[in-house]
Amino acid sequence: MTQGTQDIDDLIALMAKLPGLGPRSARRAVLHLIKKRGRLLTPLAESMQKVGATARECLNCGNIGTGDICDICTSEKRATGQICVVEDVADLWAMERASVFKGRYHVLGGTLSALDDIGPEELRIPKLRDRIASEGITEVILALGATIDGQTTAHYIADNLPGVTVTSLAQGVPVGGELDYLDDGTITAALNARKAL
Repeated sequence: MTQGTQDIDDLIALMAKLPGLGPRSARRAVLHLIKKRGRLLTPLAESMQKVGATARECLNCGNIGTGDICDICTSEKRATGQICVVEDVADLWAMERASVFKGRYHVLGGTLSALDDIGPEELRIPKLRDRIASEGITEVILALGATIDGQTTAHYIADNLPGVTVTSLAQGVPVGGELDYLDDGTITAALNARKAL
């Protein structure tokens, strides 16, 4: 095996570790990148090197940015008084894509899990308490998953944040969803979260 082939095999093996890519998809992606070397592979490699050198976790909220404090935390246009608590950065980015929340965020870095030995101290819950006190937060919006661990985490946070309003995102029928295709838990949550028209 030549060195060039080994380098390509190493790239395929690394790409296969990415979420949503298996060995076959990674091979196709690498082949496409090599064929489009000038337009894709070289700029991608340069961009990855730059991000690898500059990306870091925001010391305040846990978001990913290029400075010690992210753009959301430093923005004067963001509403103060509200913090939206999410499990991880991908959830924060999903909320930002929707462009409906104009407050600040707090990334927990996971959910409570007795099986995995993850307690409040392993998450960023103590930092959340500090931020509520120092930033004058009046509402904490819990945007956690509808899993058992997500709901356990939500209840723990709600029970341990006295003096602040704690709300959660509504759960139930998604936009465009048909009842026939929904599971029983989703239908139950939607019925329990019903509102007047």
